[in-house]
Amino acid sequence: MTMPLECDVPAIRPGSVASLRSFHRAMADCADRFWAVTFAVAGLAYTPPTVTITTGTGSVCGKITGNGAQYCPEQRTIAVRIMPHELRDPFRMNIAHSIAHEWGHHVQQLTGVLGAHEALYQPASASARTLLSHRLEMQAECYAGVFYSAALDSIDPGIEWKTWTEAVSAADESETHGKPGNLALWQDRGFRGGATGFCDTWTAGDSQVT
Repeated sequence: MTMPLECDVPAIRPGSVASLRSFHRAMADCADRFWAVTFAVAGLAYTPPTVTITTGTGSVCGKITGNGAQYCPEQRTIAVRIMPHELRDPFRMNIAHSIAHEWGHHVQQLTGVLGAHEALYQPASASARTLLSHRLEMQAECYAGVFYSAALDSIDPGIEWKTWTEAVSAADESETHGKPGNLALWQDRGFRGGATGFCDTWTAGDSQVT
């Protein structure tokens, strides 16, 4: 495990947009600090993404999809939508994951992975594109796990790690992201490994990324 990261992530008040904004901002600050140090140790240049938070559906890269957050590579922006169900019943770990996963895509952008993925994706067949998409998303999940290995206690998720990964495994399957069991597997690998070197989804067997 990596060294614990002390972050001040506030409580969420049900029904309060301002409270959720504060939570997302604190999560962004926490992720930024973690990845800035991680890049510095690796001798890589790091710049933070822009983070926008809205209750609407618009973002700098178009409509925010149903999952409530997306990464806009060209603008290097994480666009977060505060969802109605999050206001009604805010589940800290689920909301925290919006930032952690999308920051994983920012890491992929800074390290050239998104560009390489795009070059492979464009000429690929439909089935090959699906597999490439899964490899990309599962690496972002793994990077989120690496971040959690340092920050989970500060996030105060309100759920045990094993229970969380079991919940991830039991979620609905997504064509873009792949099988929930594999998403949980990669998130857990990042968490238990505590380093990005555990997140090579690109050479993993197809069965681990379908």
